[in-house]
Amino acid sequence: MPAKYISSLRRTLALCGALAVMGPDSAALAQESTTDGLLETVIVTASRVPSAGQVLPTAWSALDQTTIERIAPQHSNQVFNRIAGSWVSRGNGQESLISLRSPVLTGAGSCGSFITAQDGISMRSPGFCNVNQLFDANLLQAGKVEVLKGPATVVFGSNALHGIINVLTRSVSETPNQLRFEAGSRDYYRASASGAVDSLALSAQTTRYGGYQEESGYQQRKATVRLDQDWQDWRVSGVIEGSDLDQETAGYIRGFEAYKDDGAREENPNPEAYRDAWSARGYLSLSREIGTGGELLLRPYWRSNEMTFLQHYLPWQATETNRHRSVGIQAMVSGLTPRLRWLAGIDIDHTKGSLFEDQAEFFSPNQPDGVHYDYDVQAETLAGFTQLNWALSDRWRITGGLRLEETRYDYRNLTDPGPACAPAASACRFFRPASREDRFSDWTGNLALSYQTDHATIFARAARGFRAPQTTELYRLQSGQVTADLDSESIDSVEFGVRGQQGAFAYDLAAYWMAKENVIFQDRDRYNVSGADTLHRGIDVTFSWALSDIWSLRGNGAYARHRYDSDIELIGSRGTIEGNDIDTSPKHFGSLQLLADLAPLGHAISAELEWLWVAKYWLDPNNQHEYAGHELLNIRGAWQITPRVTLTLVATNLLDEGYAERADYGFGSYRYFVGEPRSAVLGVTLAL
Repeated sequence: MPAKYISSLRRTLALCGALAVMGPDSAALAQESTTDGLLETVIVTASRVPSAGQVLPTAWSALDQTTIERIAPQHSNQVFNRIAGSWVSRGNGQESLISLRSPVLTGAGSCGSFITAQDGISMRSPGFCNVNQLFDANLLQAGKVEVLKGPATVVFGSNALHGIINVLTRSVSETPNQLRFEAGSRDYYRASASGAVDSLALSAQTTRYGGYQEESGYQQRKATVRLDQDWQDWRVSGVIEGSDLDQETAGYIRGFEAYKDDGAREENPNPEAYRDAWSARGYLSLSREIGTGGELLLRPYWRSNEMTFLQHYLPWQATETNRHRSVGIQAMVSGLTPRLRWLAGIDIDHTKGSLFEDQAEFFSPNQPDGVHYDYDVQAETLAGFTQLNWALSDRWRITGGLRLEETRYDYRNLTDPGPACAPAASACRFFRPASREDRFSDWTGNLALSYQTDHATIFARAARGFRAPQTTELYRLQSGQVTADLDSESIDSVEFGVRGQQGAFAYDLAAYWMAKENVIFQDRDRYNVSGADTLHRGIDVTFSWALSDIWSLRGNGAYARHRYDSDIELIGSRGTIEGNDIDTSPKHFGSLQLLADLAPLGHAISAELEWLWVAKYWLDPNNQHEYAGHELLNIRGAWQITPRVTLTLVATNLLDEGYAERADYGFGSYRYFVGEPRSAVLGVTLAL
């Protein structure tokens, strides 16, 4: 750690005794950092049924409700920087890009490498993902966040190539009756409330932020309603959740290391940019016991998404509106014998989506004003899967699964097929393919072996993942491409891991190797093509250490190399890039939290000091332009004044470092989404 950070650490540690981590009960503030959490954690995401996390033969991370409340996230990246192998790069406002055992993937359909789910149901239809879809999740009022790393397509299907992020809603019994008010730097205000009556619970929040760049900021509202009820022999749960975002977006600032200039950090080169997004979704879960230890689960669901935004990152600044509406059902049956646990299920999804893009002003003959794209897509997905967990002995277990899935797209072009430009245009940027149908059939499987000692679980796992092409990759074509003849992407993964506990020290370590084939990309002719190969290798580490009754330490880190593994002519590249590091993929990153809980001394005070780091990374496929990386210090604290009143403080970027939350190199210049300057948020929680 550099000297300046050591010095700052010494100064800041003095504050830990007077600050406290967010939460309604300071005695519970350090729970997540103790070793009990690893051994007792129950994971739902791995198989859709509750399983003991300690013995699962796969890599996972989880953050419980207490931890999420302590973080008090203003943005999703403040949650996911605590997940080893996960890095969510923050854009302006609520925008973000996900990295999970992967580079930060951008471009049309890039989000198809991950699933972002609520209670096991993808928040967007598989063929209609959006790279910013995390802003739909009600993270602040979630009951838990679970992350599976590596291919998870046996249980969840297309898109879970690199993993799945599953946001679990709070049950009725877990929902506190409370009001919370927060105010902070640069006109930040948030009010949230939650409560439960009988079998119903409501959680809601509204946020306003003035932004740290000129003419930026956002307003956002989220609400979750949950039902938990027993009806005869059935357990009934239902959720309705919605979000609404009204954002004035600040674009990239340009110029080498422009983020170090205090004046440039406040500039907004695109004051006209905006993003309006709306989403709603719901499900009804019906489950009952069958046989001895078996279960029948039926979960019908619906979802609705709509977003309009200005493409400020492109010189011609077209406006895009995309939307889709879905209905579907998850059905599953499981059984249990003394040695064998099995499950089988089917997934059905029906989606109607659309995309409309137009440009208000003429830019050039190749980027004209008027309608660029206008199309509808009807999508159908049908899948069947099975998974077995067989106890070979008291210590050895073998787990395996298989899934077959078919995806069908019925695309209808609602404007004239062909280029969107006048006949005189030399190289029209936009091309509308004729109406067509596409069908993709895929399979996936996994096999794992685990051995349990008295203090640890050791496992090895092999898995295959896939994703069908996204609708934007197939039908939003450019530069005269008539048809996108694309195959499904696939990934083969092997990982080895160990998790366990020695006294007050708990740990979780996994090493992985993943080879990705038929990667979809845009070539130098701006054609959407498949056939690229990439290679991904890394190590994820998570630990927690109860140093004393007062002090505890928690951390996570990842080291990885993500490389191009074939000679491709990628747009923006020059010459061969085979063997190069994939751009926007730091070799290592992580976080460390030091927690103090003064409850044993009779004080309702606790605190957290957090250190974050992101290593340097390349900004282009030729590995010629680089971002230097950054390190940040944050503190969080609370003081429980009375049993019903808690004061909290969250202070980020204590040293007021100039840094970039996200960086790339495009259109001949360095481009940075600047990091937020030093900021603080004060809050008060009233227990009702």
